[in-house]
Amino acid sequence: MATVKLSSGHLMPLVGFGCWKVDNATAADQIYSAIKAGYRLFDGAEDYGNEKEVGDGLKRALDEGLVKREELFITSKLWNNYHDPKNVETALNRTLADLQLDYVDLFLIHFPIAFKFVPLEEKYPPGFYCGDGDNFHYENVPLLDTWKALEKLVEAGKIKSIGISNFTGGLIYDLIRGATIKPAVLQVEHHPYLQQPKLVEFVQKQGIAITAYSSFGPQSFLELQQNRALNTPTLFEHDTVKAISARLGKTPAQVLLRWATQRNIAVIPKSNNPGRLAQNLAVTDFDLTEADFEEISKLDINLRFNDPWDWDNIPIFV
Repeated sequence: MATVKLSSGHLMPLVGFGCWKVDNATAADQIYSAIKAGYRLFDGAEDYGNEKEVGDGLKRALDEGLVKREELFITSKLWNNYHDPKNVETALNRTLADLQLDYVDLFLIHFPIAFKFVPLEEKYPPGFYCGDGDNFHYENVPLLDTWKALEKLVEAGKIKSIGISNFTGGLIYDLIRGATIKPAVLQVEHHPYLQQPKLVEFVQKQGIAITAYSSFGPQSFLELQQNRALNTPTLFEHDTVKAISARLGKTPAQVLLRWATQRNIAVIPKSNNPGRLAQNLAVTDFDLTEADFEEISKLDINLRFNDPWDWDNIPIFV
């Protein structure tokens, strides 16, 4: 399996299984099936609300000897309500308990946003709940304070690597100047409609690996209907992607995933279909041409689907 070496020294698979929107009722079976299909990286988060079920799937595979713990790479993410240093370990402990693991391989700050703390027994995961109905409330917690708490948990052996998600270049630039442990991974929305080339170049030059989420663009956010408002076809249906797909004898999904992995950007697609599970994993044994990359580069329209400005006018990407 193709891997990328992290600044922490650990190896992360270049292709994994994303747990976002995996239904609780089927999550355990999906994780188990993905392990049988050859997946070793599983990307989850506290906010996804399915870590208990994901953990059940992992435990089943481990108990049956399908895989050893050290062969798995498990990612989770610290949700916004737990940024205060005194709450970071509390949140991680809940993740570890739900996943039924002693450690996670990678733990990311999910968003550079500190919501007001909500006790686990009051609501978990809290989502956008900040203890006051639908009203947003925030805490004045600098990102470096949260990061320092994560560094201590690396030292304690509960986390192998730490990283960030949905961070901009300026925030990363500032964080690495105060960090003792450099971020190992940046996870961002990344697809041909949102390519962020300057961010990718800067981050990779810093020795920070990149994981792309929503590699299929609008396909992950159909309920938002933003693509229709902009009269933008799904990437599976775009003529450029379809032409490359036809020439290579690969699916549009495989072309989109190879577009990332060929540049050493990890991907975390998901599927409930055994055939597509296998296809999504087989995206490192063929190459796109320079001409393919040039054509795909023309698709960039800075179309972002996951934007906290839509939550409460939070200007992360402004």
